[in-house]
Amino acid sequence: MLDDERMLADPYPAYAGLRESGGLRRVDLRSGLYGWLVTRYDDARAALADPRLSKDPRNAPPDWQEAGRGRPLEDRSGLGTHLLTTDPPEHTRLRRLVSRYFTPGRLDALRPGIERRVDALLDGLPKGAEVNLIADFASPLQLAALCDVLGVPAADRTDFQRWTTAVVSSDEDGEARPEALGLLGAYVGELVEAKRRVPGDDVISAITAAADDGERLSEPELMAMIFLLLVAGYETTVGLVGLGVYTLLRHPDQLRLLRERPGLLDGAVEELLRYDSPVERATWRFATEPMEIGGVPVPAGRPILVALGAANRDPGRFPEPDRLDITREDAAGHLSFGHGPHYCLGAMLARLTGRAALGGVVRRLPGLALAVPPERLRWRASLTVRGPQRLPVVV
Repeated sequence: MLDDERMLADPYPAYAGLRESGGLRRVDLRSGLYGWLVTRYDDARAALADPRLSKDPRNAPPDWQEAGRGRPLEDRSGLGTHLLTTDPPEHTRLRRLVSRYFTPGRLDALRPGIERRVDALLDGLPKGAEVNLIADFASPLQLAALCDVLGVPAADRTDFQRWTTAVVSSDEDGEARPEALGLLGAYVGELVEAKRRVPGDDVISAITAAADDGERLSEPELMAMIFLLLVAGYETTVGLVGLGVYTLLRHPDQLRLLRERPGLLDGAVEELLRYDSPVERATWRFATEPMEIGGVPVPAGRPILVALGAANRDPGRFPEPDRLDITREDAAGHLSFGHGPHYCLGAMLARLTGRAALGGVVRRLPGLALAVPPERLRWRASLTVRGPQRLPVVV
């Protein structure tokens, strides 16, 4: 199963076997959901851009929809209709409204503040003691960067971090996730009302004003969009930083090379994204008509799960894919941010924060080391997000 402990810790041997045996195989989850996994690069890239594969769960098979199974839990919280669950033209309308606030110019203006936070957080790490680099560095860094962009007040950020972690930690409907969704939904409603009273220079104020003006967003769309930006933007970059540091520590030759040649940082970030993607699998897609993927017939309604991590290790696209090489020239061809109309809206912000964080760690923590053997790490129990739950290191 995709969600057993061995697969969570290291999915790549299994992915290699699946690629070699045909590239499209049925998989079953503990929750009772099932689908067909795409593992080859060319098939994955094509599937991510194919309009016949819908992101709308209403196109799921009847047994998925029975008793609500397979519908996003967010739907039952009023937060389920957003960029990851809609198709064009609805998706195009929603994305166009928000993407104007994620431009290179706007995001590049955040760089100095992010770099100052990196330095401050690294200065605060106790020397010679064990620290959790995710909780003590990656999480507060991305939390501050994302909340600055969106307009989440500083006083609310601790609660927000706890709720978002619970929301993405598992794809099964345990007690923690529904409770966190309810709390997060209530918080988003309060935040929208606060922005209506006192708007600021931030994304949530802007899209709230657009909804009030009747431009494009309805009230449910507004709430769901803010929910998606809060959760998806936070987890992706935290995973990039945590996995990136872990991978470099497991490859001391590459870490040493990056310290010697800091000009390789941009390429190193792309190679780290390729080597171990923080978004291991894209969210579900559903065939709206009979089609083929990699030469395999796919009937209408079939659930499709694109394994981004598997595609990024396809030897047909990347020579020696299981070798980390920060000088690799074609690493930017990875699919870690997706492809096509659903390409990650926050990719630029993730790269910006990831470069600042990894660059700071490499430059300022020359003695950094794992505090526990790799086999003792526990990994996130998520269908989409990949990364260790904790990253104990000694500074």
